[in-house]
Amino acid sequence: MQVLLTGDRPSGRLHLGHYVGSLQNRVALQHEYSSYILIADVQALTDNFEAPQLVVESVYGLTTDYLAVGLDPNLVSIYIQSQIPEVAELTMYFMNLVTMARLQRNPTVKAELAQKGLEHSLPVGFLCYPINQAADIAAFEAEIVPAGEDQLPMIEQTNEIVRHFNRIYGKGESILKECQALVGKSGRLVGIDGKGKASKSLKNAIFLLDERDVVKEKVFAMYTDPNHIAASDPGRVEGNVVFAYLDVFHDDKAEVEELKGLYRRGGLGDVQLKSLLFEDLEKILAPIRAKGKCVSRKFVREVLASGTGRAREVAQKTIAKVREVIGLNYFS
Repeated sequence: MQVLLTGDRPSGRLHLGHYVGSLQNRVALQHEYSSYILIADVQALTDNFEAPQLVVESVYGLTTDYLAVGLDPNLVSIYIQSQIPEVAELTMYFMNLVTMARLQRNPTVKAELAQKGLEHSLPVGFLCYPINQAADIAAFEAEIVPAGEDQLPMIEQTNEIVRHFNRIYGKGESILKECQALVGKSGRLVGIDGKGKASKSLKNAIFLLDERDVVKEKVFAMYTDPNHIAASDPGRVEGNVVFAYLDVFHDDKAEVEELKGLYRRGGLGDVQLKSLLFEDLEKILAPIRAKGKCVSRKFVREVLASGTGRAREVAQKTIAKVREVIGLNYFS
């Protein structure tokens, strides 16, 4: 089976943007690939180094979310990045293959720097996390990486690093494998306030384990058309967050187009639209919420210990091969 690897930085709980961007793919593909799900706590510390407890607690929260959406620990290895020292070693080797200028041109890094306000106080660890991510992927020789559209520049940079490594040390052979991104069919999900993508840091997302009343409150607070005051008023569909979500989550696409036409002409109220969206989201979120409540802390720890153990065995084999081709096998 081909190797699939993906994951998240533990800096908060997962939301619907993650669900449509990659989680659906991970659940669907866990029967087809040898799957590794990375919890990147080391990467999360690059911008949460003063709040390590947030990262630690989020490790458990992320794992709960994974299990709630249907990832099966018997099929996938969910592991903690900091517990795989071989990845840190490979990161060091990769750091020699990338320039500062190339890192600073990475669109994903640039966007996150602007979002977090780090342009003038940039930690070296944050700037270098694309290298660490490349090591995460290469350590498991992953061929498939489910990811959101905003992560595509990271996959591109990973393959650049792998090609550079193979050219220098491979002597005509591919020591490490390049990978291929697998993007969720719905791409990025807009935030409920209509400002950029749904984001845990911007607090403009519906989280997977939000209670029913919280989901309803967030749906009915969604940005629509401020000039659409009465149901009889013509309204704008473009930029209307409710329609953006209906495009993704409502199964009957023809009905969505009919609703758009009626909304543009006048004759459809925001309350009716939001009620429809709320019903659609609850069909998805209710079973996830119920399953999440059944996941105990003890079971989460068992899943993480088992998955991390399996993952480290693979990374150890890769790093042994890397040391061999570089020439760092002093005592063998």
